[in-house]
Amino acid sequence: MATLAQEKSTKLSLFNFKHVSTRTFWITSISFFLCFFSWFGIVPFMPDVVKDLGLTPDQKWNSIILAVSGTVFARLLIGKLCDKYGPRLCYTYLLMLGAIPVVLCGLVQTPTQFLVCRLFIGFIGASFVITQVHTSLMFAPNIVGTANATSAGWGNLGGGANRLGMPLIAGAVIAFGVADADAWRYSMVIAGVVCFLMGIVYFLFTKDTPKGNFSELKAAGEMVVTKKDQVGFLEVLKDYRVWILFVVYASSFGIELTVYGTMDDYLQNTFQLERVTAGNIVLSFALMNIFARTLGGFFGDKFGKLKGLRGRVLFLSFILTLQGIMLISFSGATSLVLGIVLLICFSLSVQMAEGATFSVVPFINKKAIGSVSGIVGAGGNVGAFLAAMLLKSKSAVAEKAAIVANEGLGDEVVKAAQSVASSKAVSSGYLLIGFIVLVTAIVSLAIRFSKEEESEDTLKQETDGLEPQLVPVRLKS
Repeated sequence: MATLAQEKSTKLSLFNFKHVSTRTFWITSISFFLCFFSWFGIVPFMPDVVKDLGLTPDQKWNSIILAVSGTVFARLLIGKLCDKYGPRLCYTYLLMLGAIPVVLCGLVQTPTQFLVCRLFIGFIGASFVITQVHTSLMFAPNIVGTANATSAGWGNLGGGANRLGMPLIAGAVIAFGVADADAWRYSMVIAGVVCFLMGIVYFLFTKDTPKGNFSELKAAGEMVVTKKDQVGFLEVLKDYRVWILFVVYASSFGIELTVYGTMDDYLQNTFQLERVTAGNIVLSFALMNIFARTLGGFFGDKFGKLKGLRGRVLFLSFILTLQGIMLISFSGATSLVLGIVLLICFSLSVQMAEGATFSVVPFINKKAIGSVSGIVGAGGNVGAFLAAMLLKSKSAVAEKAAIVANEGLGDEVVKAAQSVASSKAVSSGYLLIGFIVLVTAIVSLAIRFSKEEESEDTLKQETDGLEPQLVPVRLKS
């Protein structure tokens, strides 16, 4: 592929909407937000869904697992498609097609239909990969970590904002005369329609790169594919660094998904909080994505400037270590105040670790950013799946034992025993996961870069400071 001179933005100028990099940053972040909002949009309504559809406890847990499982395949596929067709078309189709199961979720009549919809809704979780690819193509090496982390963090807010937003949508439709029991259905339909409309916006107002779309660049002869430049998916799979980052993201984003998905019940069972209070606490920690993930990318860029690519890895290992320590400490907290303090520290460190991960990803293989991002992004959902299975198995065994041990003593006694058993089981699960994160932090230090890669990064850092100029970048078609 011929070298393409393009103007990647060297600054994250949030209000310079005339610049295609800024415009793309906002549109991709909002799209990511809407995808995550819809992906987890059913969570606030689960008590209504359980009652309406008659879900069993196993079916409820399976719906959580299916929602994160579908994303694994989608993220692996979408990364490769981004390399070939560009992020603009990939996001357009993902938003418009992904809206279909979101809408259908509001129309389901049986538990099986609900579980199938949850599986396919998980595909829109691949939006994260496209967002990271698109910002990587729009921003220069000196700022790409910050741009990636900020767009991802603001997009991730959708996974927490739905706890407030979906009930507000439900309240609005109820005000228009919809029955309370059907409000969750209308809310999901509305969320799906908004995603579909956002797909149209993405197609009309973004470009694949600052110089134009992949199709336009190929037609103009500015983006020519040669055999030398083609990077096969198998070649990416053979790079050990990709798999280390896969495990790193499983231990950061994957753990965040699972911890926040189980935290409502854990806070209620451990500290006897009301459901609304526990939900608001979890929501407040999810909202830390406004700045926490950005901090991870920012410090990744700073350490990269000071110590090169190795510096990015060192910071990643440090923040993972901090994350593991915070989760281990939280698992043993018996005081609500101490527990909240430790949960704040965990939230900050885990989100910074996510940002730091994608300050390293763009430098692994610049000809296959999409494929690398897809594999690493899939790691997050694999981690969430495995952690959820661990907590489900431990909790289910403990609760069943508590029921048997207290059988015949009355519903209140059995319920209280279940609560205590679940709390202890999940606590031990958090403890084990925390130690796994610490091991991952050590393993991450094995990520190395060649002298050529370090030299190229140093040259990029130096040229980024020279404006105006065209920075040579090689794009994978």
